[in-house]
Amino acid sequence: MLIRFRRSALLSLLLLWLLAGSAAAQPAVYVSAKKSSGSFPLAVSGKAAPLYASAQDWPGVLRAARDLQADINRVTKRTPAFTTEKPSGKEAVLIGTIGKSPLIDGLVQAGKLDVVGVAGKWEAFVLQVVEKPLPGVERALVIAGSDKRGTIFGIYDLSQQMGVSPWYWWADVPTQPQQALYVAAGRHTQGEPKVKYRGIFLNDEAPALTGWAKEKFGGINSKMYVHVFELILRLKGNYLWPAMWGNAFNDDDKQSPVLADEYGIVMGTSHHEPMQRAQQEWKRYGKGPWNYQTNEKALQDFWRQGIRNMGTHESIVTMAMRGDGDEPMSEDSNIALLEKIVADQRRILAEETGKPAAQTPQLWALYKEVQDYYDKGMRVPDDMTLLLCDDNWGNLRKLPKPGDAPRAGGYGIYYHFDYVGGPRSYRWLNTNPLPRVREQMHLAYEHGVNQIWIVNVGDLKPMELPISFFLDYAWNPATIKADQVAAYTQRWAAQQFGPKHAPDIADILAKYAKYNARRKPELLDASTYSLATGEWATVVAEYTQLRTRAEAIGQQLPASHHEAYYQLVLHPVQACANLNELYYTVALNQEAAKTNQPNTNALAEKARALFAKDAEIKNRYHALAGGKWNHMMDQMHIGYNSWHDEPRDLMPAVVTLPAGAVPMPVAAPAPPASGTYVSLEAEHYTQAVGAGPVTWQRLPDLGRTLGAVSSFPTTAAPTMAPGGNSPHLEYRITLNQAGPVAVQAYFAPTLDFTNTTGLRYAVSLDEEVPQIINLHTGMKPGEHNQIWEKVVASNIILKTSQHNVAAAGTHTLKFWRIDPGVVLEKLVVSTGPLPATYLGPPPTGKAAGKR
Repeated sequence: MLIRFRRSALLSLLLLWLLAGSAAAQPAVYVSAKKSSGSFPLAVSGKAAPLYASAQDWPGVLRAARDLQADINRVTKRTPAFTTEKPSGKEAVLIGTIGKSPLIDGLVQAGKLDVVGVAGKWEAFVLQVVEKPLPGVERALVIAGSDKRGTIFGIYDLSQQMGVSPWYWWADVPTQPQQALYVAAGRHTQGEPKVKYRGIFLNDEAPALTGWAKEKFGGINSKMYVHVFELILRLKGNYLWPAMWGNAFNDDDKQSPVLADEYGIVMGTSHHEPMQRAQQEWKRYGKGPWNYQTNEKALQDFWRQGIRNMGTHESIVTMAMRGDGDEPMSEDSNIALLEKIVADQRRILAEETGKPAAQTPQLWALYKEVQDYYDKGMRVPDDMTLLLCDDNWGNLRKLPKPGDAPRAGGYGIYYHFDYVGGPRSYRWLNTNPLPRVREQMHLAYEHGVNQIWIVNVGDLKPMELPISFFLDYAWNPATIKADQVAAYTQRWAAQQFGPKHAPDIADILAKYAKYNARRKPELLDASTYSLATGEWATVVAEYTQLRTRAEAIGQQLPASHHEAYYQLVLHPVQACANLNELYYTVALNQEAAKTNQPNTNALAEKARALFAKDAEIKNRYHALAGGKWNHMMDQMHIGYNSWHDEPRDLMPAVVTLPAGAVPMPVAAPAPPASGTYVSLEAEHYTQAVGAGPVTWQRLPDLGRTLGAVSSFPTTAAPTMAPGGNSPHLEYRITLNQAGPVAVQAYFAPTLDFTNTTGLRYAVSLDEEVPQIINLHTGMKPGEHNQIWEKVVASNIILKTSQHNVAAAGTHTLKFWRIDPGVVLEKLVVSTGPLPATYLGPPPTGKAAGKR
């Protein structure tokens, strides 16, 4: 039995780490339950190797070492000793920072530890088994970092390799017990992160996070934040914008900034809160209007105090100014005034820190209308990071142009998984499919945006998977290619639930995010999908199938995994399946009521029951882990009347017929004209033609239906004269009649990140001259542009071109590349009217010929 257990444990650990190893750089597995040649016994035969660090090391390193002590206990039920005394004993784990730890520096000086590629780097670490490192110590596992966070990341990397999920606290992920842990001989490192600052923004936090934190910690304070700090570090992030709806990180709890610095978190303030002061602090202490033209002295004094409060804590200072409450500046604000504000802020920064302003990291966020100031010529000193932004819906607005002169401060991205604003706030559940996140952040990275990546995550839960992906991808984008996103999700699922069900769980996670992104839950209503074509029924059937699969897997998991599974998988699937069925039932009720059908009232009752079930699903979530997550699902999501929240969920309107209502005849729906259209998924092309450096790549699972196709590299120059052998896709199709033909092209809602005249493509049938079409005619990101609002609400750009064919039969549809970054999802060729649908006509088959 012992041999069988060890073999099973070994297989489980190896499978887990083949799937769930740190996805940031996908390192080789170096922790095993079985001894190998030269391996180090971290925990074996009822004993765990003691941990040693130098007392002179960073407090954050010593704290993380105590986390490792606890993690070893989580896995093996044995707690190693931890001390800052002189190491001794047969085996030891030696932890420390190069240049800060006498223990580690001594090993380097003695030639015992190889720190090539680590010393002097940013946040790098090495784990190495060393023979006879010190007198009295036969063998050691050394964890050494180039700096404070490098050492901390090395510690947490070992924890992940042992099987401790970064989400062990935030999602109650259990740890698979092991009888033994060995660290493979050799040298284990991941190099430097490719993006320097990688972080999250807690935002839009009321009522969910705020209500939860108030109940559990007395508020959003240091007692809560230590859990946030640890999570970020376990995910190899380093940066935080704190919650700011009614909260002020530096003022609410004076321990919060102290502990952030001790842990090793770089602190900032949001894009509209300059000089390390929260908006709430101005409400508490500000004097006069938030207007630099009329209240310069008061604002300078206010900002000066923010820099004094910052002290020596590691920070990135937000610069410049927006209107109070994240609103635009007044109309009479001008570039000269804003440049003066930045100059005055930098003078204050230099005076209060006693060093040149350029030595304190700063950012200027080109958010919303602020980008217009930049486009009109406003400039800031070269050492300031230009924080570029998406449109709040995950579509990048602007990127540096290839060939632009490099900036000392570089470029960053402020991205969104959550948003309060038009055309509708989306805050409830995850609506961020990883293939699209990866495509947009790849676009950013390839354009040299690598200084700061910060993402708005709302209440943090339930964005666990996209948070992990965002920070992992930021560590090294080259390790997760477009066709590896599904494998990443599978590794992540294995990390939380083990390898057995990981493929199915990963598929469920991907599908529910994909379905939610078609139209965010807050935007759904009874009219979203088509009843007449059966589209509504198909959408509900897809969700129902997903729920059935998720529930079946949940029943097969050990009881220890149930709470984590409900949080991460089952709850969002059940909640979204129920919500879609609710609106579908409302649609059926309203349609039946038009002709007084006998089932009208039964459908109304079913809709009310589904509305009540939504609350039951929420209450089950709140009861998990003895109520640990109570309030975390308080966000309203049903019954929006405008872009903003209502105080509570509102039951959609249904019709109840009076007794005795006489049914009216129902006309049979007219069947669609046979052969009036050909509907093709973009990736079902017959031939892909590249030229020069340009090739075509499939982007699996990106978009509303199947997948997408785009040209690469994204930095290649536009193809100015499409035609001939220039890059294009070919689709062999059959049309049943001659005459006028319409070609509808469906695109991911990519914006004109080049800030020129809009991204373009061309289309032709057979040998006709390609028609050039601009994706962005009339579109400008912002709540008052109806074209943009429709695009982001529908998560699609739909363009139509008109053509003519001389004869029925086989034809070749050609899609021509002009600008990079255009992501094609679907093509529909029609010779007559199309059925009215949300997702477009379902596929009629693949293009003919080889692909």
